[in-house]
Amino acid sequence: MQSNATTPEEYINSLPEDRKAIITKLRKVILKHLPKGFEEQMSYGMLGYVVPHKLYPKGYHVNPKLPLPFINLASQKNHIAFYHSGLYAGLHLDWFLKEWPKHTTRKLDMGKSCIRFKKPEDVTIDLLGELCTRITTEEWIASYEKVISRE
Repeated sequence: MQSNATTPEEYINSLPEDRKAIITKLRKVILKHLPKGFEEQMSYGMLGYVVPHKLYPKGYHVNPKLPLPFINLASQKNHIAFYHSGLYAGLHLDWFLKEWPKHTTRKLDMGKSCIRFKKPEDVTIDLLGELCTRITTEEWIASYEKVISRE
């Protein structure tokens, strides 16, 4: 469910009350733990955490006008979605899978880059905060460059 909001605050204010609190809390954790260089902005109708053009002028290879995406956070129709491009690239995926059961007894609902939470109380905030710290902008750019150079 993409939003037409133009700012993170507008996005959060547009959410239903039951989602507003958890998205606000998770946003604060992301901003607190995200390494220097990443920036928050609206991206693909979601809260986005990107490598800005000032650090990576090439931008996203699919659309170079866009900054390089890293994390997105969204309130979808049936779940809360936390998208992490580093996990999709395999960075710290083994660590994340090993840590998951230490934070919850709930079965992991994960796609290639998306971790889905059906209920706000299911969100593993501390684990997602720790995940945010594990990849610097420089590491993300290097990993991204390595992958796209193969295409």
